[in-house]
Amino acid sequence: MSFPDLVPDLAARLPDLRGRLIANAPLADLIWFRAGGPAQLLFTPADEADLAAFLGALPPEIPVTVIGLGSNLIVRDGGVPGVVIRLGRGFGEITVEGDHRLRVGAAVPDVKLARAAADAGIAGLAFYRGIPGGIGGALRMNAGAHGGETRDALVEARAVDRAGRIHVLANADFGFSYRHSGAPADFVFTSALYQGRPGDPAAILAEMEAITRAREASQPIRERTGGSTFKNPPGHKAWQLVDAAGCRGLRLGAAQVSDMHCNFLINTGGARAADIEGLGEEVRRRVKAQSGVELEWEIKRIGVPA
Repeated sequence: MSFPDLVPDLAARLPDLRGRLIANAPLADLIWFRAGGPAQLLFTPADEADLAAFLGALPPEIPVTVIGLGSNLIVRDGGVPGVVIRLGRGFGEITVEGDHRLRVGAAVPDVKLARAAADAGIAGLAFYRGIPGGIGGALRMNAGAHGGETRDALVEARAVDRAGRIHVLANADFGFSYRHSGAPADFVFTSALYQGRPGDPAAILAEMEAITRAREASQPIRERTGGSTFKNPPGHKAWQLVDAAGCRGLRLGAAQVSDMHCNFLINTGGARAADIEGLGEEVRRRVKAQSGVELEWEIKRIGVPA
C-alpha cells in the first residue's frame, strides 16, 4: 500500500527542519514482530526543539503516532496514515546527576538505563533490565517487571504536545496505574528524570544478571515477538488463563502462541500483522469462553488493515 506523499508540503512549511522525513517508510524492520505496513510519513527529529517546531507547524488534521523500539507493537498491514514519529540519537543521552539521579532521553533502551544506573552505583532501577522497550514507552504505559514499575522511580518527564508546546510533568501528574499512564495522549515524551538510591555496582549487576537468566529461561526473547501480549487481569495471571483455555502453541498462519510462555505471540516466519492480531483475538475469545475473563491487550496496535 502507498499513501500520498506529505514530504514536499511539509518541507516547504519547515525550511529549517533538521530532522529526517521519509514518505511511505517501511516499518516492519523497526518492529520486533517484523510485520506490518508503512508509515505515510516517518519523522525522526534532531532534538526536542526540532520536534516542537515540527509539531507546531503540522496541520492539525494530520494524525500523529509515536513509536519507540517497536517491542510492544503491532503495525497493521495497511500501514499508518499521517505522521509516525520515532525519536533517534538526539534523544539518547544519559546523564548522572547528584543525589543518585539519572536524566535520560526518551529513546534510551530500558536495559541501557539499568546498566548506566548500575555503573553509577545507583540502585532501584535494575528492574528495567527485564523490560524490552525504551523510556518513552515505559512512561506511556508505566512499564514494569520483576517487582518494579516506572512510577516507583520517576521524578519528572518532559514532553511536547501536538501544538509544539513543551511541558514538564511531575510523577503525580501522570495518574499512573497498572500498565497505564493518564498523561495526555498527544504528548510526545522527550526525556525523564529518575531517582535511585545508593547501591553497590557489583550487587546491582548481579541482580540484573539474575533477571536476564530468568527471562531467558521463561520467555521466547530470541523469537520475533512483542513481549507480554495481555495484561494480567485482577486476581489472575494472563498466561495461566491462556494455558487453561488450551491456547498454548495455537497457530494462525505463521503466527503462534509461544510454547515456552503462552502470554507471548511469535512470528514463526512470514506472518502478517493480521495473523498476529487475529491470533490474539482468537485467544481472547477462547479465554472468555473458558473462564469468563476478558483479556485486555497489553501490546499496542496501530494503523489500518490491508
